[in-house]
Amino acid sequence: MRLERPVLQVALDFENLSRAVQAATEAVAGGADWVEAGTPLIKSEGLDAVRALKKAFPSHRVVADMKVMDTGAFEVEIAAKAGADLVTVLGTADDDTIAEAVRGGHQYGAEVVVDLLNVADPIARTKRVAELGAAAVCLHIGIDMQMAGRTPFEALEALARASPIPVAVAGGLTSETVAAATRAGAQILIVGGAITKSPKIQEATEAIRRAIDTKTEVTSEQFRRYAGADIRAAFVRVSSPNLSDAMQRHGAMHGLHAHLPLPTTKVIGPAVTVVTRDGDWAKPVEAIDRAGPGDVIVVDAGGGTTAIWGELASWSAHGRGVSGVVIDGAARDMDAILELGFPVFSRFVSPNAGEPKGHGEIGVEVVVGGEKVRPGDWIVGDLSGVVVVPRERAAEIANRALDVLEHENRVREEIQRGSTLSAVQKLERWERVG
Repeated sequence: MRLERPVLQVALDFENLSRAVQAATEAVAGGADWVEAGTPLIKSEGLDAVRALKKAFPSHRVVADMKVMDTGAFEVEIAAKAGADLVTVLGTADDDTIAEAVRGGHQYGAEVVVDLLNVADPIARTKRVAELGAAAVCLHIGIDMQMAGRTPFEALEALARASPIPVAVAGGLTSETVAAATRAGAQILIVGGAITKSPKIQEATEAIRRAIDTKTEVTSEQFRRYAGADIRAAFVRVSSPNLSDAMQRHGAMHGLHAHLPLPTTKVIGPAVTVVTRDGDWAKPVEAIDRAGPGDVIVVDAGGGTTAIWGELASWSAHGRGVSGVVIDGAARDMDAILELGFPVFSRFVSPNAGEPKGHGEIGVEVVVGGEKVRPGDWIVGDLSGVVVVPRERAAEIANRALDVLEHENRVREEIQRGSTLSAVQKLERWERVG
């Protein structure tokens, strides 16, 4: 395989062919060189997806991301007959499978790209598959791995120097990272979500093409992934529904009501947990002194109707920079609290207050709104409700929630162009049969 310039390949990881073709049309207009029928698209639509893309873009190379693991020659044959110019085979496949795939490609006019996903030694495997006749290799960080903050860049430069065949790279590339990948030696830049999830696909593709050609980053606030100290910034960008979707419709507290100074107010931070009895406000107030700036006090008051939180507690928490309080129980003085601007979520509002008896504990696992909360778990609350994110999965869930938001941005654009949600998602087609 000889490439005169770095190639921009758009990965179409859709479940519906009509959306994929539309996205590809806009991407090609923006400068995409190759069009990839992504693995989800092929699994959903079959090789008709490859046929449709080749018919729509006869002058562009079409990639069938088959991820072949066995029956190499046969699977390459059927993909090539459908119109694929390149077919992917997994690098973890047996040498015989890769060799057969290459022979099938020679016979039916397709080249084989070996995907190095989960290959332990990419350089050694690259040299071997080049001997077997592969046209290129792809250093690939899968979507699930991207959600944990992994990137392909650490290994890319060494692989590009050692490889006797062109190196493709895939794994969350954006207009801010393709330039570095090009400088590191990648000759095929595979971009999925940063193009296909953009409301303006042609413009997004043009920006990425420009970054590749000039080897200069094009700044974008979209499609970033977060880790470590940046987690809070990720949570700021997403909503509680985004997070619930990211956790497969889990994590949402039920029965709590938002008392927010503004509809756009968000409560974000690690939990400082408290368990108390109905009306006993001693431990919730003591927890304020344990909390730091940005923390969220989460109180299990057993769903009681006697207030354990009020104006003076809110002033105290506000003064320490606490992000908000979440109470499975009652609060009071809501007019003064809203005027102060301190966010409160509670099951009830009641003027009755109890006594500071001191029952309960601080810093233990609690159950609030039906959800377990441990100290340090992340709490995100907004007008739609409150979600708890396990602390050990915070980076992954934040990134998955961003992915949900990005998909919704594209769907919103398609609806605003005159479609409907049902039409975009092809709901009738995907309804369960029987």
